[in-house]
Formats: sequence, structure tokens, C-alpha cells
Amino acid sequence: MAMRGLTWTLTIAALLVGSAAAQTTLNGAGATFPYPIYSKWFSEYHKQHPDVEINYQSIGSGGGIRQVIAGTVDFGASDVGMTDEQMKQAKSPIQLIPTVMGAVVPAYNIPDVKENLKFTPDVLANIFLGKITTWNDPSIQKINPDVKLPNQTINVVHRSDGSGTTGVFTDYLSKVSPEWKSTVGSGTSVKWPVGIGGKGNEAVAGTIRVVDGAIGYVELIYALQNKIPYGAVKNAAGVFVKADLQNTSVASNGVKIPNDYRVSITNSPNKDAYPISTFTWLLIPTKPADANKGKMIKDFLSWMIDDGEKMVESLNYAPLPPELQGRVKNTIQKLQ
Repeated sequence: MAMRGLTWTLTIAALLVGSAAAQTTLNGAGATFPYPIYSKWFSEYHKQHPDVEINYQSIGSGGGIRQVIAGTVDFGASDVGMTDEQMKQAKSPIQLIPTVMGAVVPAYNIPDVKENLKFTPDVLANIFLGKITTWNDPSIQKINPDVKLPNQTINVVHRSDGSGTTGVFTDYLSKVSPEWKSTVGSGTSVKWPVGIGGKGNEAVAGTIRVVDGAIGYVELIYALQNKIPYGAVKNAAGVFVKADLQNTSVASNGVKIPNDYRVSITNSPNKDAYPISTFTWLLIPTKPADANKGKMIKDFLSWMIDDGEKMVESLNYAPLPPELQGRVKNTIQKLQ
């Protein structure tokens, strides 16, 4: 009996060791913009596939691009498409996979103002250029005639890390403001004319909450989660639009999307579109060093399109349009 008990103990221990050894961890890093939905997806996928653990570090799009180029992660994530030069630098060819759509909103903290503010493209650009410095500036008052704006200093808050959210926001400003394009430009990191920096959407949102007179740019869910007011923005058709799921989704309507999915949809001509909208992408090495991990990533991506897309609206992201979901599914099936 003693030997039989010992045998069972050893067998159970061996099974436990084998089970632990069978679990694979996929490591990814990048954008903070989609972190809430990615966190939910990775958790739900693990519940259904206990042998796969997905570890994601929310370090910003710039870091995600750098790490996937260097091959130090199994996948990256970014809110801006990789450049031709970055694609060439990567150890493995990279396939961008669009996952969801989101909106970057101008969030602000003016304690005495309860109304929703409106912003024109030139006002937004001039605030972040440091040319408009008080909330009761005539150019802001003109587009918000029914709001009593205080004579209060505007405190600009921006990202301090390499950020896809910055890339989207500065891409938009470069399209609508020739001065912004020529003096600051667009990119995941830029030299800000004014303001204080915060690391990640989380830090920018947190700073806006505690600094009176603050304005910054964050992904929609971070404004909603932190209960920070955010303004409507005048789009290319001349309509003031406050970001929501529907007007974010229509920003891609009529846009030609290439097979590598690297496309900007800011300043959409669609009259119903919110103008600072974007896709966000997973960056997938097509020749992974570990073929088994590559297969697991492919399986996850298939699950993401079939099941994960149904979860996104609950976290205030817009799902990919149905036609694009079909295209992305075909791309995923062609991965190794």
C-alpha cells in the first residue's frame, strides 16, 4: 500500500510538472491606447486556452515597435503604422493586423465649466503650439458663445513616451495646421512647444484630472473611465462631432485600405466622422523564431476576429467594419 501510495504521488507530481511545462507564455509590448481591450481579450482567451498565457506590457507604441523590430517580443502593438524604414529594420517581416478602432479626444479640466466645449482644428493646434494660453481667449469664446469661460491659464498635458496616441494626434494636427506641420510635425515622439509630459494614456488622464485648467489628448476610454470632460471637434465637413463608437467607426468609410493595412484615417471627409479616429494594430512577425509560438499567435488572432470583436463596444472601442473583418481573417489564415 505504501508503495502504491508513493507511485500515485509521483504520478500526480509528474502530471503537474508536465502541465506546468506545457503552458506557453507569449510576450507582447506596445500601445497603451488599446490596453483595456487587449487585457480583456488576453484574459478571456487564457480562460478558454489555459495552456497559453499572454503577457502584455503597456509601454507605448514607440516601445512596441522597437521591441518587435529587435525580436525581443513575440508580437508588438502600435496605434500608428510602421514606416517603410522600420519594416526594413525588423529581423522578421512584420504583418500589421488591425484590431479595433478608437478615438483620441481633447480632454480638459475647467472646474467652473459644466458645458461641453467645442474645438476647431486651428484652436486645437494653437493651444498645443502655445499661442492660445488662457481659456477665455476670444478664439475659444467665439466657438463657445454660450459658455462663461474663465480667465484661467491653459495647462497643456502631453505624452512623454514614444506614443501611438501622440502619432495619431500629431498626424491630425499636421493635416489641419500648416504651421504645426512645418514647426512640430507628426510622429510617436515630437518636440512639444509647451506643456508637461506624462507616461502613457493613464498618466496623461491622471494629470488632467488633478491640474486645474489642464487640456490633453487621450484615448476615449481613458476620458470615460476617469470621468474627464472632452470636447467636440469640427470635422473636415464643418460639423462639430463629439467622439462615440458610431462616428469613430465611419471614419474609415470610403478610405482605400492597402493589403498591409498601413493607413491613416484622421481628418476623414465623411460628414458624420469624428476627425481624430484611428485603427490600432498588432505587429506580427511572419517568420517567428519559435514556430509553435507563431501557431499560437495565429490561433489567438483567429479567435480575436471571431469572438473578441464582439466584446469591444463594452469598452468603448469601435469594432472593425464587417468587410474589413473578412479581409483581416483571410490575412490571418495566410500567416505561418
